[in-house]
Amino acid sequence: MAILHMIGSGTPTPTAERFGTCFVLEIENERVMIDCGPAATHKLVKAGLWPTQIQHLFFTHHHFDHNADYPCFLLCRWDQSSGKEPPLKVWGPPPTKLVTERLIGEEGAYVFDWKARVNHPASQRIHQNRGGILPRPGPKVDITEIGAGPVFKAEKWSVRAEVVRHVEPWLNSVGYRFEFGGKSVVFTSDTVACSGLTRLAAGCDVVVTNCWGSQAEMIKTGEDQCIGGTLDAAKVAREAGAKMLVITHTGAKVCREEDKKDAMAEIGRNFSGKVVFGEELMKIAL
Repeated sequence: MAILHMIGSGTPTPTAERFGTCFVLEIENERVMIDCGPAATHKLVKAGLWPTQIQHLFFTHHHFDHNADYPCFLLCRWDQSSGKEPPLKVWGPPPTKLVTERLIGEEGAYVFDWKARVNHPASQRIHQNRGGILPRPGPKVDITEIGAGPVFKAEKWSVRAEVVRHVEPWLNSVGYRFEFGGKSVVFTSDTVACSGLTRLAAGCDVVVTNCWGSQAEMIKTGEDQCIGGTLDAAKVAREAGAKMLVITHTGAKVCREEDKKDAMAEIGRNFSGKVVFGEELMKIAL
């Protein structure tokens, strides 16, 4: 059985209940992270997971609500390791390599942190106490920048990507489709309806997609130009023939209890499958 961990189900606007985007897809004994928004590392641990258990990280795009905790996760995963774990594998659209280099490269923002931990005797002792050996290696990440097409194939799962439409040309965005055990889960990223999304979701079992707010209100405010709402979410799941729709990246207005009921009712009128309103730390059996 696979499990979807809703680590972060919010937006760039922090609330007491949610902030930023992050998911972990647990497929048997493998754990795959999708995006790494604010406080993702801390919420990962609250969910009963641990940074060194994550071997793969997939970025949909590089808005801060999807990558702000990347430096924390990189350094925490490296610092908590014994040095025997395989390097973290990271995929994403450009500029994933540049972002990573500017964080932990030889001239990156955190080079002073990790070099102190590599060289100070006390830090070396802590590393040895965890089972590591000296000299302590610095952080290492295997990065692959991607566009549309097959991304990676593991023994028990595979993933491919499609380019989706969000805030181009300033940022590149992709959605992902994971296939495992005869099932498929699509993470749409923050997107409006587009041909890439149609291709990605066709025939999938589960759609995990953004729902900023009520479609009618978004049209009035002009916020429907780069991100989906209630009717967009229902449409992508309906056209895909999905069995389950998971709503995430929900704006503050749609999360108020009365508005949530209205949003779920509107989606239900336009999609006949199961609808889950994603809450942080929720676990969904797939």
